[in-house]
Amino acid sequence: MITKGKFLSPYTVKMVRKLYPAGCRVELVHMDDPYSTLPPGERGTVVLVDDTGTVFVDWDCGSSLGVVFGVDEIRKVP
Repeated sequence: MITKGKFLSPYTVKMVRKLYPAGCRVELVHMDDPYSTLPPGERGTVVLVDDTGTVFVDWDCGSSLGVVFGVDEIRKVP
C-alpha cells in the first residue's frame, strides 16, 4: 500500500505503464474511494498512466475515474 502524500518512484511508474499499457482491458477488483459508485467487476479500457502512477480508465459504464496504483486494485482481462 502507498502512504498518503507519497509518490511512486519513477521506476515504479515505468513498471505500472508496462503492466497497464494504453488500450488494455482491465476489471476493477477494489476501489478505496467512498464517493465512487464503480462496483467491483466493472470493466474498462486503459487510456494512460500519468507521472504519479494513476491509471486512467474509460470505464464501460461511462465513468473515467482514475485508479490509484497501490491503493485501488485492477486486473487485466482479455
